[in-house]
Amino acid sequence: MSAAPVFATLGCRLNAYETEAMTRLAAEAGVANAVVVNTCAVTAEAVRKARQEIRRLARAHPGAAVIVTGCAAQVEPATFAAMPEVTHVLGNAEKMRAETWAGLAPDLIGQTERVQVDDIMCVRETAGHLIDGFGTRARAYVQVQNGCDHRCTFCIIPYGRGNSRSVPAGVVVEQIGRLVAAGYREVVLTGVDLTSWGADLPGAPRLGDLVRRILRLVPELPRLRISSIDSIEADPALMEAIATEPRLMPHLHLSLQHGDDLILKRMKRRHLSADAIRFCAEARRLRPDIAFGADIIAGFPTETEAAFENALRLVEACDLAFLHVFPFSPRQGTPAARMPQLPGPVIRERAARLRAAGAAALQRHLAAQVGRRHRVLTESPRMGRTEQFTEVSLSAEHPVGRIVEVTATGQDGARLTA
Repeated sequence: MSAAPVFATLGCRLNAYETEAMTRLAAEAGVANAVVVNTCAVTAEAVRKARQEIRRLARAHPGAAVIVTGCAAQVEPATFAAMPEVTHVLGNAEKMRAETWAGLAPDLIGQTERVQVDDIMCVRETAGHLIDGFGTRARAYVQVQNGCDHRCTFCIIPYGRGNSRSVPAGVVVEQIGRLVAAGYREVVLTGVDLTSWGADLPGAPRLGDLVRRILRLVPELPRLRISSIDSIEADPALMEAIATEPRLMPHLHLSLQHGDDLILKRMKRRHLSADAIRFCAEARRLRPDIAFGADIIAGFPTETEAAFENALRLVEACDLAFLHVFPFSPRQGTPAARMPQLPGPVIRERAARLRAAGAAALQRHLAAQVGRRHRVLTESPRMGRTEQFTEVSLSAEHPVGRIVEVTATGQDGARLTA
């Protein structure tokens, strides 16, 4: 009996979503005795880890076809085609097509072109219709957008994902309706550049329009959450939804990247530090219980100590609760890779200081929640998350996927206790 394919996912939530779709496409095509590695290209380290994972899986599954796809395969197909372990290389568009997987069925794989990577910039559609979300039994993730029209100097992702393209609102609403009917209590909207949703659709709707439409047309959905957004592109309808829609969760993860204006300009970001601070203040005025997370890069080329201090100050100025810190890693093919680089030890030391600031910020956030009542969505019998996405350890067991009301009694590391 032929073995079902083994899938390995590296990188972002969107990759995990697409792996779920590929699993179904491969099963429908009858693909067997294969290892599929869905790679990430966000840093040079991510590509190195992809190569390492490919070698490890090839050793663990001798005789299996090794199929490499994802962003790293899209931007560096020759790198992976040159690996002796690799059987086929698929681009990000090709991996989401049923006909691609049909060509990898056991009776056809030997006749199929080894490298199938076309120009991602020519792709005009998303594959958001392929699956009804994925995630835990409590929370489902729904892809509503893919690609990015911006060209930040440190980022290779547009060359792996292509230009921005949106899933039509009607398709999204139908999908979420099916998820709620299947028992999901929370839906998270995901994408590469979520706030660009709708720009390529008739009438150019905005993300706020989509959010309000979902909440209006799927009234039985208890919780809607949006993932990482670019705060400078938050539209008036989204801000109104934050203020008036209790089912839109009070938690935003912001793509801030830095707190120094000169570094932000060299990153080719579209906001300044004051814009980020102003956005957080306004969102908090509209929704006092809102919590913010953010991505911050440490050690960007030309970053002085004074510039780094501005990044540190942003953590407190925006009152960030959840910090994702990225030590800068030059990505071949990006403008930032050609800028004057900082020494590795300096980058690592600054990243450590940023993480310490993030840990202190999380402790402040947790302390402020103690004594308050929270509606917690259970992810396991004794763990769940508040509406602000804060983890909670529960003193009693609850069924997974329930929303329970508890009082936060204390904190334990990075979690509340209740």
